[in-house]
Amino acid sequence: MSPFTGSAARTARWEHLRVEVADGVAHVTLARPDKLNALTFGAYADLRDLLAELSRERAVRALVLGGEGRGFCSGGDVDEIIGATLSMDTAQLLDFNRMTGQVVRAVRECPFPVVAAVHGVAAGAGAVLALAADFRVADPTARFAFLFTRVGLSGGDMGAAYLLPRVVGLGHATRLLMLGEPVHAPEAERIGLVSALADEGGADTAARELARRLADGPALAHAQTKALLTSELDMPLAASIELDASTQALLMTGEDYAEFHAAFTEKRAPKWRGR
Repeated sequence: MSPFTGSAARTARWEHLRVEVADGVAHVTLARPDKLNALTFGAYADLRDLLAELSRERAVRALVLGGEGRGFCSGGDVDEIIGATLSMDTAQLLDFNRMTGQVVRAVRECPFPVVAAVHGVAAGAGAVLALAADFRVADPTARFAFLFTRVGLSGGDMGAAYLLPRVVGLGHATRLLMLGEPVHAPEAERIGLVSALADEGGADTAARELARRLADGPALAHAQTKALLTSELDMPLAASIELDASTQALLMTGEDYAEFHAAFTEKRAPKWRGR
């Protein structure tokens, strides 16, 4: 995302999320614990706009996305979204579904790694939010469920049919998206849906530790690695190799590359500047 902005002022307060930024790490919490952090129209829009704003500011080097209370996120709120969409016309429904997809694109395209801290349920849209993250750190209580067919909709919602086969393979993705059955933490780790398992109750702490490690590293290298992972999903090998070459050539002119050599020569740890 471009760092250039227009006249819009920085958002002073996010109404549908709890947002804390400290020392290059953003902690974003879905904070409706009484509703298992079910998403509303406002929560989707805030996530979309927050990620765009953080991307423009370039002050964040890693982000942790978590949920307050007993679970990560139970998906779209049954009353506030599912009930409301029943009275929408086609144009309104298309606007809504495009907005949910924009959230996933924002997670994939923001220039910093996103770590999902998953405990308890991650269902429906909550499962896709976790799927879109670069890392999924889960504790043993975590269970993922792509429930869209259970409510009479396509399992390919919010980019799930694109992302999930690339994470767990077509066979597992077909089973998860068609049947909507829950996948508990041990199986999720086995098939690659979970990046790391934490101790019970420790997903948020482990995710924060990972985010800290990422934020302390070479931010520009991480950003370009994420961009290449996303861009090259559908590229032929020759195009991917050429894009890799161009990217490396640019990074080789950067301060971090020279800093590594200086640190290696002086037998000290590099001081990464993300440049």
